Amino acid sequence: MVANGETNGFAALESRGEFAQLVLADDSPPLTGRSFGSSARAVTSGEVVFNTGMVGYPEALTDPSYRGQILVLTYPLIGNYGVPSSTETDEHGLPTYFESGEIHIAGLVVSSYSWEHSHWAARQSLSEWLVEKQVPGMYGVDTRALTKKIREIGALLGNIVVIPESQITTFSDPNARNLVAEVSTKSINVYGSSNSPSVIAYDCGMKYNIIRCLVDVHKVKLTVVPFDYDLEKNPSNIEWEGLFLSNGPGDPTMCPQTIKSIQYALNLDPPRPIFGICLGNQLLSLAAGAKTYKLKYGNRGMNQPCIDLRTGRCYITPQNHGFAVDSNSLPAMWKPLFINANDLTNEGIVHTDRPFFSVQFHPEASGGPLDTAFLFDKFVGHVRKISQPLVLQDGLAYQRQTVKKVLLVGSGGLSIGQAGEFDYSGSQCIKALKEEGIEVVLINPNIATVQTSTEKNEVTPGADKVYFLPIRPHVVMDIIAKEKPDGIIVSMGGQTALNVGVELWKTGQLQKAGVKVLGTQIDAIEATEDREIFSQKLQEIGESIALSYSANNVEEALEAARKIGYPVLVRAAFALGGLGSGFAENDAELKDLASKAFTVSSQILIDQDLRGWKELEYEVVRDSSDNCITVCNMENFDPLGVHTGDSIVVAPSQTLTNREFFMLRKTALKVVRHLGIVGECNIQYALNPKSEKYCIIEVNARLSRSSALASKATGYPLAYVATKLALGRDLVSIRNSITKTTTACFEPSLDYCVLKMPRWDLKKFNRVSNKLGSSMLSVGEVMSIGRSFEEVIQKACRMVNPSLDGLEGIDSNLTDDEIPLEEQIAVPTDTRLFAVQRALEEGWGVDKVYEHTKIDKWFLSKLENIARMRKACKDCGDVEKLFAENGTDRMRSLKMAGFSDQQIARYTNLTPLRDGTARVRAIRKSLGVIPCVKQIDTLAAEFPAETNYLYMTYSGNEDDVSEGLHDPIVSESDDESWPATPASKAFKNRIRSASLATSKSESLADKQERGVMVLGCGAYCIGSSVEFDWCAVSAIRQLRKDGFKSIIVNYNPETVSTDYDESDRLYFEELSLERVLDIYEREGAGGIVVSVGGQIPNNLAGSLASSGAKILGTSARDIERAEDRQQFSDMLDDMGLKQPAWSVARSMEEAVKFSEDVGFPVLVRPSFVLSGAAMRVASDEAQLKNFLGLAADVAADRPVVVTKFILGAKEIEFDAVANQGKILNYAIGEHLENAGVHSGDATVILPAQKLYVETIRQIKKYAVAISKALNITGPFNIQFMATGNDVQVIECNLRASRTFPFVSKTFHKNFISLATRAMCGLHVVPYNINLLDIDYVCVKAPMFSFTRLRGADPTLGVEMASTGEVACFGDDAPRAFLQAMLATGFKLPKAGSTVLLSIVNDNFRREFAESAITLSKMGYKLSATPGTARWYNANYNLDMKMVTKPVNSEDDGDDPATGAPSALSELKESDVELVINISEGTTRKDEISSGYIIRRTTVDYGISLVTNVKCAIWLVKSMERGYDKFKAKSVAEFYHLDV
Repeated sequence: MVANGETNGFAALESRGEFAQLVLADDSPPLTGRSFGSSARAVTSGEVVFNTGMVGYPEALTDPSYRGQILVLTYPLIGNYGVPSSTETDEHGLPTYFESGEIHIAGLVVSSYSWEHSHWAARQSLSEWLVEKQVPGMYGVDTRALTKKIREIGALLGNIVVIPESQITTFSDPNARNLVAEVSTKSINVYGSSNSPSVIAYDCGMKYNIIRCLVDVHKVKLTVVPFDYDLEKNPSNIEWEGLFLSNGPGDPTMCPQTIKSIQYALNLDPPRPIFGICLGNQLLSLAAGAKTYKLKYGNRGMNQPCIDLRTGRCYITPQNHGFAVDSNSLPAMWKPLFINANDLTNEGIVHTDRPFFSVQFHPEASGGPLDTAFLFDKFVGHVRKISQPLVLQDGLAYQRQTVKKVLLVGSGGLSIGQAGEFDYSGSQCIKALKEEGIEVVLINPNIATVQTSTEKNEVTPGADKVYFLPIRPHVVMDIIAKEKPDGIIVSMGGQTALNVGVELWKTGQLQKAGVKVLGTQIDAIEATEDREIFSQKLQEIGESIALSYSANNVEEALEAARKIGYPVLVRAAFALGGLGSGFAENDAELKDLASKAFTVSSQILIDQDLRGWKELEYEVVRDSSDNCITVCNMENFDPLGVHTGDSIVVAPSQTLTNREFFMLRKTALKVVRHLGIVGECNIQYALNPKSEKYCIIEVNARLSRSSALASKATGYPLAYVATKLALGRDLVSIRNSITKTTTACFEPSLDYCVLKMPRWDLKKFNRVSNKLGSSMLSVGEVMSIGRSFEEVIQKACRMVNPSLDGLEGIDSNLTDDEIPLEEQIAVPTDTRLFAVQRALEEGWGVDKVYEHTKIDKWFLSKLENIARMRKACKDCGDVEKLFAENGTDRMRSLKMAGFSDQQIARYTNLTPLRDGTARVRAIRKSLGVIPCVKQIDTLAAEFPAETNYLYMTYSGNEDDVSEGLHDPIVSESDDESWPATPASKAFKNRIRSASLATSKSESLADKQERGVMVLGCGAYCIGSSVEFDWCAVSAIRQLRKDGFKSIIVNYNPETVSTDYDESDRLYFEELSLERVLDIYEREGAGGIVVSVGGQIPNNLAGSLASSGAKILGTSARDIERAEDRQQFSDMLDDMGLKQPAWSVARSMEEAVKFSEDVGFPVLVRPSFVLSGAAMRVASDEAQLKNFLGLAADVAADRPVVVTKFILGAKEIEFDAVANQGKILNYAIGEHLENAGVHSGDATVILPAQKLYVETIRQIKKYAVAISKALNITGPFNIQFMATGNDVQVIECNLRASRTFPFVSKTFHKNFISLATRAMCGLHVVPYNINLLDIDYVCVKAPMFSFTRLRGADPTLGVEMASTGEVACFGDDAPRAFLQAMLATGFKLPKAGSTVLLSIVNDNFRREFAESAITLSKMGYKLSATPGTARWYNANYNLDMKMVTKPVNSEDDGDDPATGAPSALSELKESDVELVINISEGTTRKDEISSGYIIRRTTVDYGISLVTNVKCAIWLVKSMERGYDKFKAKSVAEFYHLDV
């Protein structure tokens, strides 16, 4: 096949293949596309039907049941794995990989055809195969829209026209032909001639896998006869003991000869067993005297749920038929055997006292699952005259759990490996429990989560009681003793909850308290967590894991490694996200890794190295009645060797054949059943890329990160369903929450592609390697949805990093010119994808890149397509020329491949870029290329779904949902100095007449109907995490409460805001200007809320406003005044409000002069950034110059400001809500640490405990002035610093801050709800908050993940490093503080253990002196580095043991002069359980200091570390008072609510 235009430079942008049309017999306009099959026939007629399977196109095309049909495949990406050999045969002479000897479909229609394929078994492409067999195929059709049409109208006749000039005269109905006669054998064939017993099979279009199943598996002598063979006369004198009736195409009434022979067999006495499938079911029914009828559109696919009416069990079945049996017409002695769980049609019949039965589905599958293959066992058993066991209904289905109160264990603070996905899981769990009328008690100290919200209503039920307490076994038991729950759920809180549940069960405490573990039982959990037990369990069912041995000490680890052979993977058992793991190449590396791994686990695992194999995952659900399904399968873009949390993941798998897909699925079901899991679990595989060899990596017997991804990828609410199953419900009785009418016992069919891309923040940490391996490093992830791989990976790049325009190599600025490209792509890193893309852009080719990366060639070929399209645009360099010819086709090709308008503008040299992007947008619209909206409906449009779960794509031409009823509101900016782009002018002109005439007089009802768009938080990262999801959810819930249509835009699969139940419309889409405008215009929304999702939506405010969108709340102009460091500082100066001395860094020389004038240290601050990105404290000129370079990279064209850094000041947090410049409510939080620690890393106390009255008065005065000056409406945050009573302003954010959930839950007043009402222009009344009435304190503590970040310096500075937070309540601050510390996972030193001190200067030593004395009095042994030890021994006679400072990481020997041990040997070998290491804390040094080595070793060996003197003092004070022992109190008890 030659691509159109291949002779010019635009070939990459133009669709390949000749024009083709699908003409339907309903008088609708022809569907246009391109041909990728044969054009031997100008017109091909057939019946148009659809198949919802996601794999198995070679099997489907050779299935005789499709005879005469034009097959529409709903999954959009077809041709990925090519076509296997048609000449390779099995022992019977049958083609190994096909279901017949020819292609039986009349034609093939797909959305997207993959011209490049990749698979070890492939011998040709799908296109080549179709051409060879003279079968037409066309792509470029909106197959979802076509499927919906067939669903509504019924199966249609159609013609594929591949020569446009051809005259279309008539439509040929294949059902008018005797299709069975066309496909049936013309001769008698015997298979397995030496086998016994003998069975006759009527070939009505029999698939070859049936022959293989009966002959190879069941050892039957099978005689295959033509469909019209006269059985009564039996002219060939065939001996037979059983009769098999095969599948086949068409109307069963056209086979009277077959029916006559069946009737003869039915009347034999004694009876001989009869078994029929598919058409055979219909033929047996007709022979028995029943009737059949034509279905509206048939059942064709691999995921039809069928209920066995004998047992109630539900099975997932493959089907392909257009006719069905009328169950009501069955004569006496015949009963339905199976029914379809979705449409309740007949799926099988059985005679009540004779061995006759048949089913409508395919037990032999191929393609599809083999879940009902046992029916062949039953049939052959009858033939062999073996008594068949009595099958009864499983009584477990009626044994419902009788729980009235459940304790749900949460996951605690967010950390690497355990993030916001468990807030989503827990929220779903609470919803499911409340639906069942169960009282829910929740323990979770993560105050930023949605699940810990105490507001609840009918739509969003919350937990009945919430405990903000450390998730420790004894705390959980205290709550159990107090609340007396019937059951406990430990599978929704990650490894934290699971480990607590396992410990409480193993110690017998849960059993003693009479608390049932709901869902998967602890012994099954242990079987998955303990590697030896797991391996043994797998061996029992003939499965295996990779070579693996457990070790309980370093010697055993070395022995295991020698058995396996290096390299090996070292992993800690019972650890989350690969914590404590890595690859070892030799004994030395193994010793190092093992010693560190033993600090987080008592057992480590030494595994075979399978790097380079494909990694795959299946999400599996099983109920107590043994119904078992796989909800989603996923394939890692990266080969094995990269933790799945750090890999790009694609759903469904793209490069698996039907055989591989269902081989792994079958294993998954077998393993899950054998382990006894009830609920949801995840199984991970390694698959050899050159064969069907595989091994199991692990099973997670709980909800995991992948579970949240799978839920959002498929629309199947795994946590919700798993909770129902834990209560004893069965899958069949639970409804599909999207369709509302079909059962939850089904496997979703996707008609789109989903891609998960991780988000890393490794650049925030000095000395952290960016190499990816078996230990997870990412802090968040994004999920993109589309209908081509190119589209989803480009979307994902923009989502994960808003500064990227798409997937680019050279232009990304993420590759290193100093490092050879071979090295950059050979080693997995956080930027390898962009290095791979650069290699392809530089012409390396797929094969060469594959040799270096082992990334599957199919994925690489898609990246190469992107590179070629980029090159075509850049080579052209002129937008007019680019779209002068075939403009629509070229533009659509670019947009279908995921290119943004901004990319196209940049490639075609349009400047300034903002105006150029607007020009491309205008051109695109003039060409009629606009995105369409599609639904995620779980069943590929096979059933109607009123779902609000949406995405946008250019691979389609019909929307699934209607547009908004109103024209969009155009915002008239009051500041005419703001730039107006061509797009914004056109937009305003187009709708001004409609919009302005109505907006001023719009009623509240009109505003509510228009609705409000809320922009979500995007990917979690350091500085923007679950707290912003809480803000978005609070806004959505308030909008719905006030009657507004709510529209959420977000792309983070870990969030509650992306749960389709939360909003009226969920767009799982980019937070880019282009896409937000697309949605805004389409929905006609009343405005956009940008202030509840963190920095990403806030940064869009200006562009959205200048494009004509209405920003609700504070104006975009005022947001800019606050975000722009220079404008904000100028404003403060004009108002006479104090701030540290500042200067705009216009040049390096100016910055140096300013710093010298005010004196070092100084703070470098870029504008428009989150979490202090690139913010640094410079102590000298060299550091200043280095940091200014970093800040300039981050700030782009925004100002970078240098300010005087104030040492020793107290930092104060001011969170508030204002309305038109007037503050409604506020909260003043006090940082425990002095200024210099980023607010996100600070310990915050609320209400403030130690602020002077004058300080508070000044803060309020400043805040009132700033609110008025910026005319704030909505949420905002100001950070102050105070030295004595001298208050200065640090910064102001005109959006919700990360502390909003903290202040809202502390005061029991939702600040975001109030802000939302203000932003919507509703009447707002301030909350009545009286601090004198609050007799408790809440302390928020940061959660760090330094154990995972190898090499990171675990100390605090002005750039945020924490990954999460927790908060606990107490009667006073020290009590709340210690509980919060414990909730972060901090381990208190045991009595009599050693505390190591290393304190940098005399001021800090003096400040800590009282605490050091206290530690000594409490019986702790004190060790200290030389300076610290000498100072305390001299001044306080504390007799501290002196240890030497290490010079390097190997310096663990004694000092030869004094004999003093090294601090490192003390840490590694003695009983040190707490290290207090206080450094200068303001600078970020590049050199490796002894303090760094001590801190890093402390973290690596799992020893508690404190690096701030204020925190250390509070810790000692709290320990001295015994505050680690506390009475469990729910938050309602602190609020003094009736509990």
